[in-house]
Amino acid sequence: MSLESRLDEGVPELTARVVRASFPKGTLAIRIREVLGSLFTDEDFAEAFPDRGRPAISPGALALVSVLQYAEGLSDRQAADQVRARMDWKFLLGLELEDPGFDFTVLGDFRSRLIMHGLEDRVLEVVLARLSEAGLLRAGGRQRTDSTHVLAAVRTLNRMEFVGETLRTALEALAAAAPNWLTPLISSAWVERYGAKVDNYRFPKGENVRREWAEQVGRDGFALLDAIDGPTAPAWLHEIPAVAILRRAWAEQYHRDAEGVRWREGKDLPPARDRLSSPYDTDAHYGIKRGSGWCGYKVHLSETCEPDAPHLITNVETTNATVNDTEVTATIHQHLAERELKPREHVVDAGYVTAAHILAAREDHGIDLVGPVGTDTHHSGRDAQAPDLTQAAFSTNWQARKIICPQGASSASWSQQRKASGTPVVRVHFALADCIACALKPRCTKAANGKWGRSLTLLPREQQQILEERRAEQQTDVWKKRYDVRAGVEGTISQAVRRTHLRRTPYRGQSKTHLANILSATALNITRVDAWLNGTPLGSTRVSHLAQLAA
Repeated sequence: MSLESRLDEGVPELTARVVRASFPKGTLAIRIREVLGSLFTDEDFAEAFPDRGRPAISPGALALVSVLQYAEGLSDRQAADQVRARMDWKFLLGLELEDPGFDFTVLGDFRSRLIMHGLEDRVLEVVLARLSEAGLLRAGGRQRTDSTHVLAAVRTLNRMEFVGETLRTALEALAAAAPNWLTPLISSAWVERYGAKVDNYRFPKGENVRREWAEQVGRDGFALLDAIDGPTAPAWLHEIPAVAILRRAWAEQYHRDAEGVRWREGKDLPPARDRLSSPYDTDAHYGIKRGSGWCGYKVHLSETCEPDAPHLITNVETTNATVNDTEVTATIHQHLAERELKPREHVVDAGYVTAAHILAAREDHGIDLVGPVGTDTHHSGRDAQAPDLTQAAFSTNWQARKIICPQGASSASWSQQRKASGTPVVRVHFALADCIACALKPRCTKAANGKWGRSLTLLPREQQQILEERRAEQQTDVWKKRYDVRAGVEGTISQAVRRTHLRRTPYRGQSKTHLANILSATALNITRVDAWLNGTPLGSTRVSHLAQLAA
């Protein structure tokens, strides 16, 4: 389909007259059109459409319908029906009342084109630009960020279910694509094992028997892969996606050597970030946060939080479930800078903050990253009545490369090292002779033999100074009051979950899930703008009846 640009000539006169007479108080669609216009133009998505071919349905209109679809929780078919049936949607889209709309399948095609051309974020970016032009959004001020889990559109599998389902999926694909080639390879035992969905309740009981079942599945899988690699097999079998997934999964889950096929265990497995968790969605991984595990993704939402403007989502990041929040902080700041929406102050929880992040945000973007850093967790095993001597009790002379303890002793060793993650640190030791005779030893160190007494680990100088400043600052009431604003982002996540079902993606794959998250955030933005224009106050924190009674 080719793009034929359509000029926005405003709402047709008959449509405007009938809609205003029918909805004298307006609706979300009517108010958004009157304040922000049509929101999207066809040129916003021109990259996704060729210059030649059959004329395409207006991509600007499809983008707008996609956002409305998420705002109202509609399927593609329901959204297309609303375009035909709803007068206020026709008003927003600038359509004649008799306009027949379009077939629902074009919405899926539009999403595919956005993903194919890397335009997933374009929908949110265009709306943010329109809101900035309307004076409803500005750079500077405060923003806050938090994340939540997103369940993949697949069943969560344990390891035995995973290998069984992976092999079953490959056999199903081969049975459909090359039945004559597959038939001589399979037996009745294979049909019994892989003919139906593999489920935990069907597995044999007992650890040894279950292990043997898993290794039998491994032998079957390798036999199938050997046949596919054999000289008589069609070459195109390697190109079947389910076969490629089977090959990767077997490399991750099994050993095969002269002793046979063995089930990998514990540390012999690849890390969760690199290991497949489902044969149906290879981007989804199994993550754990605060003791809760899920197979899927994480979404990070950033929003403005000024009291004199609507609270609008400015950035959405989608990662797999194993990515730590600290890995996303710099990316969020970079994307906000590219949109010219950098905050003066960015309030986050402890998951997004390290001394290095505070320093980088300040130096690279002029952002004050506000969030609690980890406290000094030194424990000496001393009497509970006496406080530990934490790192704050020691004074550091960076020029002399020395640390002075509370009793006046100087460190005996200062060395530059690196953590396993690659982070540079300074490792400092005090002589055991100084520590053994010290009256403060019970509160400081348990070292009793060897060469060294108390040891300290420092970050690079600028980071260490920031860490010490923040640790002291976050104990004050002023800082705690400043940080209170972060809690409001929990309400945004709650609204996204209730209104757009954010915690369960309807699609498979990270790019599709990210696009769904972008559409959810954009839908929340127009909903919030409408509430702001309509004078609707922010919702209050929900409190249980029992808590109200206690208060």
